[in-house]
Amino acid sequence: MGTPAAPDRSRPSVLVVEDDDTIGRHLETGLRGNGYTPTWSRTGTSALTEAARRAYDAVLLDLGLPDLDGLDLARTLRTRFPDLLIVILTARTDDIDVIAGLDAGADDYLVKPFSLTVLLARLRAHLRRQTIASPPQRPLRLGDLTVDMTARRCTLHGTDIPLRPKEFDLLALLGRHPGEAVPREALMAQVWDENWFGPTKTLDVTMAGLRRRLTQAAEASAHPCRLPRITTLRGHGYRLERGA
Repeated sequence: MGTPAAPDRSRPSVLVVEDDDTIGRHLETGLRGNGYTPTWSRTGTSALTEAARRAYDAVLLDLGLPDLDGLDLARTLRTRFPDLLIVILTARTDDIDVIAGLDAGADDYLVKPFSLTVLLARLRAHLRRQTIASPPQRPLRLGDLTVDMTARRCTLHGTDIPLRPKEFDLLALLGRHPGEAVPREALMAQVWDENWFGPTKTLDVTMAGLRRRLTQAAEASAHPCRLPRITTLRGHGYRLERGA
């Protein structure tokens, strides 16, 4: 497999994976008219071929594909292209379905039907966050947990904990303010984008995933673990307590 061609950064490239002709055509036209370079794939198989052919900035992925399971496709894309922005498009509204999508490697989700305005706002927010470079920072020591922002690694007793990008960012932000109550609005602004448009349910789903991965890592460890505890402050936000 060859190296994908580099994208044109002046017009971010978006791979649309959607088998519905009406929705696919609407997305293709809307993206092109708003400064993006869209490529429309109607099947998961053709999407994988396209993703290998060139480097995309983002993928809009419908879960209901005719040939491949959308969640399996999301996992494959995340494994092959770790830095790719993946936004799931779904008609499923239950929390378990949203969690499954994010666990499969998606960065965000939109529930159908959605407006093009909301979609474009989400894309701008995510892509803007990806282009912000941060200076080297000293690793955080949170109990037996080490969070290295420069290397983007989270380890427990030296063993890597595989966190999704937003899970890592959320932990790092809370870890920089241990013992402090961090409002939901501040978390959304700094982990997602200051101009975030839409519900903040993504924050709760991401937090649930972060807690689950930390717990699983501790249970799998051969050593006793001192992990930081993340307290939910209902109606306000979250607070990270250092590991005892």
